[in-house]
Amino acid sequence: MKFKNIFFALLVFTFTFCSKDSNTTIPTSENELKELTIFHINDQHGQINNFSKIKYIIDQEKKETNVIVTCSGDIFSGNPVVDNHQEKGFPMIDLMNKVGFDISVIGNHEFDYGETILKDRFTQSEFDWVCANVAMNSSGIPAPFEYKTITKNNVKVTFLGLVETNGKEDAVIPSTHPWRVQNLTFQKYTDVIDNYSNIKSVEGSDLYIALTHLGKGADSNLATKSPYFDMIIGGHSHSIINVETNNIPVFQAGSNLKYLGKIKITIKDKKIENYTYSLIDLENYTNEDSSIKSTIENYNKNANLTEVIGFAEAYHSKSAVGSFYTDALRVEMNVDATFQNTGGIRNILDQGDILINEIYSIDPFNNGSVTYTMTVGEIKDFLTKSKASLYYAGIEIEQENGTITISKNNQILDDNSTLTIGMNDYIPAVYDSFFTQTPTLKNFTTAETIINHLKNNAAPINYSTTINYFKFE
Repeated sequence: MKFKNIFFALLVFTFTFCSKDSNTTIPTSENELKELTIFHINDQHGQINNFSKIKYIIDQEKKETNVIVTCSGDIFSGNPVVDNHQEKGFPMIDLMNKVGFDISVIGNHEFDYGETILKDRFTQSEFDWVCANVAMNSSGIPAPFEYKTITKNNVKVTFLGLVETNGKEDAVIPSTHPWRVQNLTFQKYTDVIDNYSNIKSVEGSDLYIALTHLGKGADSNLATKSPYFDMIIGGHSHSIINVETNNIPVFQAGSNLKYLGKIKITIKDKKIENYTYSLIDLENYTNEDSSIKSTIENYNKNANLTEVIGFAEAYHSKSAVGSFYTDALRVEMNVDATFQNTGGIRNILDQGDILINEIYSIDPFNNGSVTYTMTVGEIKDFLTKSKASLYYAGIEIEQENGTITISKNNQILDDNSTLTIGMNDYIPAVYDSFFTQTPTLKNFTTAETIINHLKNNAAPINYSTTINYFKFE
């Protein structure tokens, strides 16, 4: 009898709450309030010292709610502890694994080490990689996901990855060394994005997020023209961004691991009900995870980058460094003239002792050293048509009314004169239509060439008032 009563009660309950005439709705997983915190970084460029603080912050938040940890690319190139490790890039991936990253988009500088090393770093990663506009082809690099759905308890979030492709005027590649992506195929993000407009529905996700390495302007364009995203988390332009564009929140957290972005989200009916954003200043944050801190200290200690190799008599701005840099290349490579792209000078030089670490921070890209024999006319053609921004040494360059004059030792050179030119191998790779002959390859990277020059020359340097810069206007 007791069983029959229970059965009858359940039957009435079921009929009442399932009847079309009932005014009561049973809450479902779709319309329940869900909570999520997303932490994000971008453009850390090899900087690792603040990962111990990030680990502490993330672990505290995981005690309270669902957490996803993201990176918007450019994890390499900028710190010799990472870039010149015996396994290039290994410390960065090791620390990201230990911190607990869930996902990263590929940045343009992920390709700086070349295909073989990128394959090793992808294999090492315990987090997912996403990028919808690259094909790894037969390179052996594991293909990233075009998009990836991550589930944390009752919250389901899909991330679509996109990387910039502005590396070369006549090609669709990221801003990296063209010789290091020869076996890969890229597409402009604008050519592929509409293929993924229905992914949120296909995946049944609570949120659909673009995890991009496109830069501030492109993220704004994406938000305007692709309204199906719930959020955009970006990188590449090293910006601090916390805006809404077309009602889509767009975020970016600076660069060099100085900040950690924190997005606290409430989700209802597969939409953002509300969110709060904070940018955590890691430089002034004090709590750290002791285990991660110890790992970082070991990486820094074992890098052996504190040897004094020279002395600077004055502070050198990036422009002054460019003038010193090209002159040191000229002497060490024994050529008539040298060029260095301005974007390849990444740091200033303080007055005082010069450490190996400083040279690698100035030139982090491991570019090779090459020489060419060119006529003055060919050099003028390169300068005029490429409109490249360059530092130079060994010659004097002037322009007036659209005409370039090149002199050496105050003597104007005619267009048929020949000069030996030294430079990093990135320049002829990007401007290959002007460098068609086979170059002479040197045994050292440009950074190693500068280090050798300082070791071989005891005299202090002072280029603080020398600005050898040229861009055709």
